[in-house]
Amino acid sequence: MTALPQRPTPGGAVGEGPASTTPPLDSRRLIYGHPTLLAERPTHYCPGCGHGIIHRLIAELLDELKLGPQTIGVASVGCSVFAYDYLDVDFVESPHGRAPAVATGVRRARPDAFVFTYQGDGDLAAIGTAEIIHAAARGERITVVFVNNGIYGMTGGQMAPTTLLGQHTTSSPTGRDDSLTGFPIPITEMLALLPGVSYAARGSIADPSQIGKTKTMLRRAFEDQRSGGRTSIVEILSTRPVGWGMPPEESMAHVANDVVGVYPLGVLVDRRATDRASA
Repeated sequence: MTALPQRPTPGGAVGEGPASTTPPLDSRRLIYGHPTLLAERPTHYCPGCGHGIIHRLIAELLDELKLGPQTIGVASVGCSVFAYDYLDVDFVESPHGRAPAVATGVRRARPDAFVFTYQGDGDLAAIGTAEIIHAAARGERITVVFVNNGIYGMTGGQMAPTTLLGQHTTSSPTGRDDSLTGFPIPITEMLALLPGVSYAARGSIADPSQIGKTKTMLRRAFEDQRSGGRTSIVEILSTRPVGWGMPPEESMAHVANDVVGVYPLGVLVDRRATDRASA
């Protein structure tokens, strides 16, 4: 049998495969990787909960900004307290709602530290209303990560100050009625009025695009503290599928459509940027 002639291949000699154009591993640009400050362990949060996404964003930023060694987090009672299981930085646990007060003490005792609180809406907007308002009024140099899922998650799904009108919870089984329980509290807008708040914004985790924008907000808040700013806060609209009685996909749509209609996304105040622009 006569062998068929071999044709030269692009970039190679006769009979050889194409020349490799893949760069060596050590010269490739890393696109995605596991943050060094995010613990490698299974999550215990309910299916579809947004805490895991937010933990990752915080871990990525602490890595990128090289803040890990100087970071001290403060978390209150509630689902938020479990952040210390997943973020590999020093943490202090505070009484319910008192994270801003504890963070104030930490920041004043350790002025070299990067200090942030991690709080839910029942914790920050109800039990800890006085603490967050007065910390912000004093302009304490802390960053507040405020996770708003519109409900008390850990304690059984009761109505929170952020619960939407008409929303069913275990303590408002027929839906929130403003004649009985008032209206949802836009706590971040209230805080943005205070001169001691140098940066306030609201983001969402409803889709990949919004997650990216939320990370940008968190970065700005972290950088604000690092560069000498006062109180910074980023509210993040998150999901609670189990407490809402929704599948995870439906809960994401609920945040994107219904929750955002009550709590609009965007930067509410950035005083240091405004000061720079007017200088």
